[in-house]
This record gives sequence, structure tokens and C-alpha cells, in this order.
Amino acid sequence: MTQFSIFIDGGAGTTGLQVKDRLLARPELSVIILDDDLRKNDAARKTAMHDADVTILCLPDDAARQAAEMTAGTTVRLIDASTAHRVAPDWVYGFAELAEYQAEAIGNAARVSNPGCYPTGFLALIRPLVDAGIIAPETALTIPSVSGYSGGGNALIAAYEDSNGAPPYGTYGLTLQHKHLPEMTQHAGLTIPPIFMPSVGNFPQGMLVSVPIHASSLQKSVTAAGLTDILQQRYAASHLISVAPDAPLTEAGFLAADKLATSDRMELFVFADEASSQFVLTARLDNLGKGAAGAAVQNMNLMLGLNPLEGLNLS
Repeated sequence: MTQFSIFIDGGAGTTGLQVKDRLLARPELSVIILDDDLRKNDAARKTAMHDADVTILCLPDDAARQAAEMTAGTTVRLIDASTAHRVAPDWVYGFAELAEYQAEAIGNAARVSNPGCYPTGFLALIRPLVDAGIIAPETALTIPSVSGYSGGGNALIAAYEDSNGAPPYGTYGLTLQHKHLPEMTQHAGLTIPPIFMPSVGNFPQGMLVSVPIHASSLQKSVTAAGLTDILQQRYAASHLISVAPDAPLTEAGFLAADKLATSDRMELFVFADEASSQFVLTARLDNLGKGAAGAAVQNMNLMLGLNPLEGLNLS
């Protein structure tokens, strides 16, 4: 069995811990995580990056940029889970299902930028419709969304779990300049940034990403079944993204945001009124799964030439 060495730079953070949990159970992988006294030592980090077959950066943006600069001009292969390089021209965007040859590009890349959790859901819904000519690049879109509080990292987790006055539901990003907007716009093929309305709820993991659309704003006349068919055809070969003809609602009629907590899958839904004059497209995923650590492991597998699904939770 071929052995691979993986360095998790930032293994003490929320995403780093999730990545580590997915890797430690795999006998073909040796996981490198620096002790607390070395994790901020640049020399130790640089050595670990050079010793590893792939390094996964689970760091704040500035620290991720520094790590990339430390390895410039070398053969070190990086996956960056931060926002820092998601629209950088010399990095491959790590959403394997984004386009026909995206998985191949990831497998051949030296630098891969992991997508954001909200962009993962948005792009899964919208990119196929832009490619199909249903949504024009200049269409103005809105993205009301909600995530579990683990998406805010250790500080927000503590605010909720230690009862420090965090609201049961709260909207944020109200400057309308959220850091996810550049990747949402660029990788969807849009020319106008959408209005992004993120929020956090009092549950640890899971998220819903929705896009409401008036039929009058579409380029072609289409029904809910037609939109569902476009998405189903796009993801027919995917084991991680499924498109449901009918959403499994709760008895009270809710679409539960935490249904895929701990899973690395994503589910897509199309809702419509009877006249198909209004639609709501919704993606459901775990913000720490397909929205973060699961995607990083999938990208790592591709870069190492392994089964892309190895180590992922498909439940």
C-alpha cells in the first residue's frame, strides 16, 4: 500500500479538527500536526510542508497567504481552506463538481483553493443554469441562507454552547460586502454580484442556501420539473450531490437545515408555485462537511490519485 504524508497547518481550528478526524482512520495516510510550541514556528511549518505529499491550510486568510509565500517556487502542494486564494488565477478552485474538467484540474494542481460553504451550495444550484442559458450572467440574484453556528469557528461555538447571549437566529453580513461574494460571482459566471443574506441559527452543523427567482427574470420559459432535470443531468454521475424531485419536509412542513449534519453530501431542491412563475432553489449541506472539511479531503484524494470518496461520509 502506497503511503502518503499529509500536513494539517492549523489543526487546532474547527475545520482542521474535522479534516484530522477524516484522515486519522485511514491506514494509507500519515498525518502531521505540529505541537502547540511549534505550530507558529515558521521553520517547523516549512519543513513539515516540504515533507508532506499535500499540505492542508486551515488558517486565517493572512496566515494562509504567508504559508503560500513560504512555499513559492517549490514543489509543495497546498489545499487552502481559507478565503485567501479562491479567485486567484494561479490557484485551481476546489469544487470538483463545478464543471466537466474541474476534478481533473484539481488532480493535476499544485495549489487548490477550497470553496466556502455558502458558495458551494450557491454554485451547485446556479452554475448549471448559467451554463444552460437559463440564467443570464447579468441577472441580479439574492441568496437568503442560514448556517449552524460552527461555521463561525471556535468563538461563535463558545458563544452558543456557553450561553453567552448569542441570538437564536441572527442575520449578519449587512454591509453587503461579504468575503464570499467574489467567488460566488466569478465561479457562477455572473457579471453582477448577488445580494448575499447569510444568517446563523442555534444549531451546531448544517445549512440551507436558497436562491429565489421570478420566472420573468429567466432567459427561457421553464418549469420546476425542467429545472430539476437540468440539475439532475449535471450531477447524474456524482455520489456527493443529489437532486430530489420532492423535498423531505418535516411533519410541520419545514425543510430542516441540520438534516445532513456530519455528512459530506449535498442535496438540491427546486420549489415552485403552481404556475411556475416563481421558484426557490435550495441546497442543503453540512457547513463543516461538503462545505469545508469534506471538500478538502475530496480534493486531497484527487491530488493523490486516490478514490475521491475515500474517507468521506456518504450517509
